[in-house]
Amino acid sequence: MPEDDRPAHVEVETFRQGTAQTRVTIVSTGAAKDRAFVLIAGIGVAASYFEFLAPLLAEHGDVYALDLPGFAGMPPSGDEPTAGFFADQVEGVLERYRLENPVLLGHSMGTQVVTEVLARRDDLTHAVLVSPVVDEAEASALVQAVRFVQSTARESLHIAVMAASAYLLCGFLYFFEVLPHMLRYRISDRIGAARAHLLLIRGEYDRPSPRRLHSRLAARARDARRWEIRGAAHSIVNGHAVGVARLVMRHLDDELPARGRLSAAEARVPPARHTDVRMILDATASRIAEWVSALRRDERGVERAKARHARLLWRAYVSRR
Repeated sequence: MPEDDRPAHVEVETFRQGTAQTRVTIVSTGAAKDRAFVLIAGIGVAASYFEFLAPLLAEHGDVYALDLPGFAGMPPSGDEPTAGFFADQVEGVLERYRLENPVLLGHSMGTQVVTEVLARRDDLTHAVLVSPVVDEAEASALVQAVRFVQSTARESLHIAVMAASAYLLCGFLYFFEVLPHMLRYRISDRIGAARAHLLLIRGEYDRPSPRRLHSRLAARARDARRWEIRGAAHSIVNGHAVGVARLVMRHLDDELPARGRLSAAEARVPPARHTDVRMILDATASRIAEWVSALRRDERGVERAKARHARLLWRAYVSRR
């Protein structure tokens, strides 16, 4: 976990492009800003999924975690929620914050969005696709539902609660509006247009993102590494954020073999160094406050809750008492 002696600084801003609104959570530790990281979560979920990964990456550069239109309490724009539409919002964020050659990291459906951005641009040199979807052989809602249930059975209660709250904020109507577009997107066909050096990561028990899909993507990409984390399932960016961060940084330093496996012990988020009942209750309260603020479209309330949660995590994992 982070070794910095001070907590990450968190800011929340809203990027507007036409009728679309994207929430941008900026996480900074004051580290060198040679490279920024842009994180895009999967269908229906929120940037809060990156609660552990964001501060780890922020030790190397500012992190911009996005809540795309319709997700995490952001209003739907009325546009067709295709990968191309979401890619438009990501490109808008890159331009708004003048991010030069950032590292794009997508998780689950977020990998489709990242792939679409990469297919359009030749100025992005590195990107990471974590748990890419959808395997063309299983591109039906029923099969994908079964695969997600199989993977969820190996996730923690913490992740399950986060997912459920995020889906409630998204709303089931919008979720099922986005779902057909996710199922139709052919990431295997689009990945060849990406010029960036790619890192593909999956969990050992990640059923929605099977090995055969990673084999196909690696074969069709211009330059791709394949890595797997033992013991992990689909929500690998949360419970195994340490391993994801390590692989990302080794990928950027070009120190990573073309393929390999990382042990669960190396990858798993460790137990907190300092915790008690009060801290657990405070952390739960900050997440509830974020959820309620997002529901009310109170962006300042979301920022306060996110900043408070970041301070609590720093106290739990890093603070020397």
